[in-house]
Amino acid sequence: MFALFAALSDNIMRRVRLLIKNGHVIRWDAHDRVEQLKAHHVLIEDNRIRDVVAVVPKSFAPDQTIDATGCTVIPGLINTHHHLYQSLTRCLKPVQNAKLFDWLLGLYEMWQRLDFDAVKLGSQVSMAEMLLSGCTTTNDMFYVYPRESDVKAEAVIEAAAEIGMRIHAGRGSMSLGRSKGGLPPDDVVQDEATIVRDCERVIDKFHDPKPGAMTRIDLMPCSPFSITFDLLKETRALARARSVLCHTHVAETQDETDFCIKKFGKRPADYLMSADWIGPDVSWAHCVCLNAGEVKLVADTGTAVAHCPSSNMILGSGIAPICQLMNAKVTVGLGVDGSSSNNGAHVLAEARQALLLQRVKNGADSFTPEDALRLATLGGAKLLNRTRELGNVAAGYAADIAIFDLNTVEYAGAAVQDPLGALMMCHAARARFVIVNGRVVVNDGQVATVDAQRLVARVNDVVRRRFGDSGARGTRS
Repeated sequence: MFALFAALSDNIMRRVRLLIKNGHVIRWDAHDRVEQLKAHHVLIEDNRIRDVVAVVPKSFAPDQTIDATGCTVIPGLINTHHHLYQSLTRCLKPVQNAKLFDWLLGLYEMWQRLDFDAVKLGSQVSMAEMLLSGCTTTNDMFYVYPRESDVKAEAVIEAAAEIGMRIHAGRGSMSLGRSKGGLPPDDVVQDEATIVRDCERVIDKFHDPKPGAMTRIDLMPCSPFSITFDLLKETRALARARSVLCHTHVAETQDETDFCIKKFGKRPADYLMSADWIGPDVSWAHCVCLNAGEVKLVADTGTAVAHCPSSNMILGSGIAPICQLMNAKVTVGLGVDGSSSNNGAHVLAEARQALLLQRVKNGADSFTPEDALRLATLGGAKLLNRTRELGNVAAGYAADIAIFDLNTVEYAGAAVQDPLGALMMCHAARARFVIVNGRVVVNDGQVATVDAQRLVARVNDVVRRRFGDSGARGTRS
C-alpha cells in the first residue's frame, strides 16, 4: 500500500516536461538586445521555461518533444489592443470606406444586436486567428453592453479559457450617450453606478494577480467621446484601489481632437491628464494625433502606448509618431485593434505593418526588424506590467512560444540571410506550433484546442442571421 501511495505521489509531483529541440532561437539577452541562437533547445517544465541550451542535459527526460529543425523559435507575441467580438462585423460593406466617427455610427446599430453567445463566438474566432499568427497573450476592450441583452464580460473570459489564450480581459464601458452629447446611441451605454458595480464584480470573480496568471482584469472605459469625466475619475480610483491596469483610446483621429476641444476645451491628452489617466499602470491606444508636448507628457509620466498601424491605415486616421515615442523611451506595444477596423488579427503581420508604416513616414533606416519584434514582445509585456514574465524565451519566463517553419515559400531565400529579418519583413505565414503556458495550442499549423472548421461555420451562420444588413435585432444565435 505504501509503495502504491509513493508511486501515486511521485506521479502527482513530477513536472510535465516539453522539449523544443534544434530550433533557431530568437530572443532578448540580459540587456534587452536581440540575439539569435542556432541549433538550440528550449527546456520547459510545466508552464515555465527551465532553460535554453546548446546541449540537452541527460537528466531532462521530456514527456513531449517538438522537432524545430529548420524553424525559428520566438517569444509568444503580445497583442495590446483588441475588440475581439468585432470579427462579427468585419468587412461590413456600408462602412468599408468610412473614417472613424462615421464607421462607429454605422456599426453601433449592428452592435445593438450582440448577445452572450455571439460575443463568445466572435471572440473565439479572433483568438484562433491570433494563435495561428504566433500570438499567445491578448488584451480585449469589450465595451458594448446593449440594453435588454444578456451580454456579460464572461463571454470573452470563457472564450479565452476554452481556446487556451492568455488574456487581459478589459471591462470596458460607455456612459456618455447621444442625448448627453456623446457619440454612441443611448441604448448601447450604461449608467455609471451599473458600470462601477460590474467592474468590481468582474475583478472579484476573475482577476488573478499572481505571476503566470492566464486571466487578468483591466478597466477600459472606451474613449473621451463615450465616457463622462466622472466615470473616468471613478474608474481610475477603482483601478488604483484594486491594483489593476487602465486602458483607453486616446488621440486616434483629428475628429476626436476636434470633439474634445469643442466639448471639453482641451485636447484628448490634456483631458485624460486632468482625469489622472496617466502613469505606468495606464496605456493609451492609437495616439495618432499627439504633438511634441504630448509625446513628452507620455514619456515623463511612464504612460504606455498601444500602436495599431493597420486600423489607423484602414480608417485613414494617420500615422502615429512611434519613432518619436520610442526615442523618448516610451513603452510601446503592438495592437491589431478590433477585426472590424483591421479585418484581420495576424499579429506577426501587424509587426511588419508597423515597420513599413514608420519607414514611410521617417525613412528606411528609422525602424528595424528588431524594433518590430520589440513592439510585439518586450513592449507588450511592459505595457501589461509583466516584464521578466512574458515576451522572451529565457529561463524563468512563462512558456509562451511561437515556432515558424522557415522552409516555406514565404521565407525562401530570406531565412538563409537573416531569420529575424525574414519573419519581420517577408509576408507572414502561419505559425507551425504555438505554446501557451506550457500547453501546445497550435499543432502543425492547426488550432489544437477547438474545432476550427465548426467554429468558422457557427460564426458565419450567426453573422448571416444577426449581423447582415437584413439581420433582425433580437434574433437569438
